[in-house]
Amino acid sequence: MTESNGSAFEQPASFAFDAESEAEIAKIVARYPEGRQASAVIPALYIAQRQMKRQTGSAWVPVKAMDAVGARLGMAPIRVYEVCTFYFMFNTKPVGTYHLQVCTTTPCWLRGSDQVTEACRKATGIKGWGETSEDGVFTMTEVECLGACVNAPILQVDDDFYEDMDAEKVTALLAALRRGERPTPGSMAGRQTSAPDGGPTTLTSLQFAPEA
Repeated sequence: MTESNGSAFEQPASFAFDAESEAEIAKIVARYPEGRQASAVIPALYIAQRQMKRQTGSAWVPVKAMDAVGARLGMAPIRVYEVCTFYFMFNTKPVGTYHLQVCTTTPCWLRGSDQVTEACRKATGIKGWGETSEDGVFTMTEVECLGACVNAPILQVDDDFYEDMDAEKVTALLAALRRGERPTPGSMAGRQTSAPDGGPTTLTSLQFAPEA
């Protein structure tokens, strides 16, 4: 098979859940009544993707892993394929060590997602969406709203959200990742949750009126 940037990749010949994954799946399946195990398909696919990350360094869900999810949950394989290919959060081809997911929808765009995109491209050498850097470290994907608009623009790295980004912060973040460091997710401007720039302007004191 071939990725969008022209590089070839192979589907593994087999996939089996390891002990860690089996323990996680058992806990999730137990939440649902008998006959409703298919409700666990999304978390089961996540588990498969995380296992591939542990085993290969690339977080993705090969076809054999989808088949294993179907067998584990009593689902026809096509039903699992439909779920896995519908959601952006599942990768159906190998990705780099770090998956850069850039939100470019309106709130992030208004706050500078173009600069975030260009900084990612400059630091990684990636030219188009869905491509992986030549060294295999980064894959870059355009995504829809990540749901943290108040702290836009957002750069999601794997499952971590980095907020209040700009070109300088992106460059520093990617350099840290290359060194094997994992900066703490959240606001890169020091913003407290979703407070305004500069800190909270209301409810800044915990003083209460004395009891009567």
